[in-house]
Amino acid sequence: MSVDVEGKSLVELLDMLVPAPPPEPIPMTPQTWGWLGLAVILFLAIFIEIYLFQRHRQANAYRRAALTDLQVAGDDPAKIAEVLRRTALAAYPRAQVAGLHGEDWIKFLQQTSDKVSISQSASRLLLEAPYRICPPSGEVSHMARAWIKTHKVKRGRR
Repeated sequence: MSVDVEGKSLVELLDMLVPAPPPEPIPMTPQTWGWLGLAVILFLAIFIEIYLFQRHRQANAYRRAALTDLQVAGDDPAKIAEVLRRTALAAYPRAQVAGLHGEDWIKFLQQTSDKVSISQSASRLLLEAPYRICPPSGEVSHMARAWIKTHKVKRGRR
């Protein structure tokens, strides 16, 4: 296939050029098993992370409900004591919590959260509020909010 190019102008020579064929499209699928394995591992990791997040969120649903109830209760010590009791019953076995009263109840609250310290006045208000009218207390409200957020629950022992 020889073509005579003698005596032709540059334009004629350019017209004789045949365009190069377009390259084959590059496939979007992985070319090796390693990339496929990496994709599977990545999808599994994402799935496991979503599952663990949902399980954690579901396990702490009672905390969110208690914080909402605490916000509704305002600074009323009687309502706060009720919210704390309901939260403890939701988080711990009934046999462990239901019989607690007085100083045992306050000790339980202190033992289940390392980050919350209950002052003498707050503990007195928590113990007396369900049985008599007590003045509103922001200190009790802050302590209850901190306990609800930070108390430790041993999972699997309910």
